[in-house]
Amino acid sequence: MKVYAVQHDIVWEDKPANFDRVAALLAAARPEAGSLIVLEEMFATGFSKDLSRTREATDGETSAFLQQLAIRHECTVIGGLVGCGSQGLGRNEALVIGPEGQELARYVKMQPFTGGAEDQVHEAGAKVVTFEFGGFKIAPLVCYDLRFPELARDAIRQGAEVLVYIASWPIKRAQHWVTLLQARAIENLAWVVGVNRCGTDPEFTYPGRTLVVDPNGNIIADAADREGVLVADLSLPIVTDWRAQFPALRDMR
Repeated sequence: MKVYAVQHDIVWEDKPANFDRVAALLAAARPEAGSLIVLEEMFATGFSKDLSRTREATDGETSAFLQQLAIRHECTVIGGLVGCGSQGLGRNEALVIGPEGQELARYVKMQPFTGGAEDQVHEAGAKVVTFEFGGFKIAPLVCYDLRFPELARDAIRQGAEVLVYIASWPIKRAQHWVTLLQARAIENLAWVVGVNRCGTDPEFTYPGRTLVVDPNGNIIADAADREGVLVADLSLPIVTDWRAQFPALRDMR
């Protein structure tokens, strides 16, 4: 399965501008039909806590844009947005749209970032979800979830071979991002795709460092700090063969 990971400098709270930028980057990359396209956490607004600018209904403009991308490129698309939660809160979501525009999965971030008061505006999700595409079982996760290995392990117990983390991860903790992505790959004998934004917003600078990590923890693709589309091929036998050879998952308790 081929993965196209979009890394861009998100325009603060400007959905049309970000839709245009993502569309242009993917038009230039020309994804192969049947591939997986991944966009960042809250890719259309940046990591804003202003729900009046971010939150939208299930059939809102960001969902519609993801559907358009999926249909146009005949690919499955993962992208981050803010949906409607309970009691006036939002939900930081990873939405998965299939090649025909159908919703395949909708994951709600289980660990809102309390260090940035995200928990005051976004309610926590209740469970890890997986979906099947390209012969793989894939689990979408969001940013701060990366620091909680039990979430990844829940996905592995559901049969996941690929963990996809979409993020707005700041530069001052960039090494944590790289190390934790490698750790999740090694301990779960899984492919890991980490898609992070680059550039700046009113609060932080972001390093990019969108990565693809193989089940042995080797970084096979790195977007560095520039806007662009990172492309990588994920092989299912690399996962299945390694899991057959090495007993770590069979020894889980």
